[in-house]
Amino acid sequence: MTGFRPLSSGLRALQPAAFGADPSGERMARIRRSPHYKDGVFQNPGGSTRTRPEGSATDFAKSYFDSDARQQRAPQGRIPVHATTLADLSKPPATGLRLTWMGHSSVLAEIDGRRVLFDPVWGERCSPFPFAGPKRLHPVPLPLAALGPVDVIVISHDHYDHLDMPTIKQLAGTDTVFAVPLGVGAHLEHWGVSADRLRELDWHESAEVAGLTLTATPARHFCGRGLRNTQHTLWASWVVSSGERRIYHSGDTGYFEGFKDIGAAFGPFDATMIQLGAYSEFWPEIHMTPEEAVQSHLDLQGGDATEGVLLPIHWGTFNLAQHPWAEPADRTMVLAHKAGIAMASPRPGEPFEPGAVPAVDPWWRGVAKAPAGGWVALPTVVEEAPVPVAEV
Repeated sequence: MTGFRPLSSGLRALQPAAFGADPSGERMARIRRSPHYKDGVFQNPGGSTRTRPEGSATDFAKSYFDSDARQQRAPQGRIPVHATTLADLSKPPATGLRLTWMGHSSVLAEIDGRRVLFDPVWGERCSPFPFAGPKRLHPVPLPLAALGPVDVIVISHDHYDHLDMPTIKQLAGTDTVFAVPLGVGAHLEHWGVSADRLRELDWHESAEVAGLTLTATPARHFCGRGLRNTQHTLWASWVVSSGERRIYHSGDTGYFEGFKDIGAAFGPFDATMIQLGAYSEFWPEIHMTPEEAVQSHLDLQGGDATEGVLLPIHWGTFNLAQHPWAEPADRTMVLAHKAGIAMASPRPGEPFEPGAVPAVDPWWRGVAKAPAGGWVALPTVVEEAPVPVAEV
């Protein structure tokens, strides 16, 4: 049986603080009791999942270092960022729900008077080192200190582009509650968050915070921050409900049939925040393509394309895969249009209300290198002619 072996005290002293801490004591005992933990590791829904790149290292290197492809993996111009202001956020949303995409997977959700911050990453790099690793492609829309009080911070898993030590350390000085998957609390305590502010959940468990119900739901991914990947912290998607409104954040995940189960149990949703960037043929089981993201939204909505709004996340801020920078949003826009799904297309920092979402604006086309065949035109929407009213 494979299992988790804690590092020796000497090795722990040598590792960077950003690596976090390993679960131990009662936390590790709880992990071992989880029905999703087997043979010393957390298990993905639907069976084993490849978490390492498939194919040969040579093929991957050719794809990654191809000069033409590299030009498309970053914007050619400055990404337009909406400088979020107090005026944007001080007025309550007219519909009771407002979302502000801060870039990548960081989203501020204001839901019936409560504020939820998903996967806050304000750092310059998603890396354990300040001098290396994927660098931010656009500035944060506003300083973290200017965000104002938050009722709960939700973390999907412990990868660097979702759990950022500098951001967490800054938030540790507040009285905000953190909702995290099982095992992730060890990192936060190591960085100064007190245990009484943690709501650490296994899949299908819920916590009540400030009148909201937060439920950790399954995802198909993996974990790890250090030199080893021992699968001893859980990854999750999240459902947040106020009673009146419901939202869903996918975290990172490959496509799986469990989206239908989540939708049946908790949907339909006013908005889904779906990961649809950093996909690759080299790791097809742990990140979704735009096609899979659109299908997951439909699954979560019980197959009804008219329900809710799809907000694309996990794209645009960091270069984490070989696909062109604008491809995730652009392909999703075309697919959503064909499927009759309402998609939001905010610039980073631009608040919007899912109950009154504006028409899609492909702003990314203005700063991206166009694909070889040009941008795909949206199909014309043919409006049905009004049915004449019979005269009496």
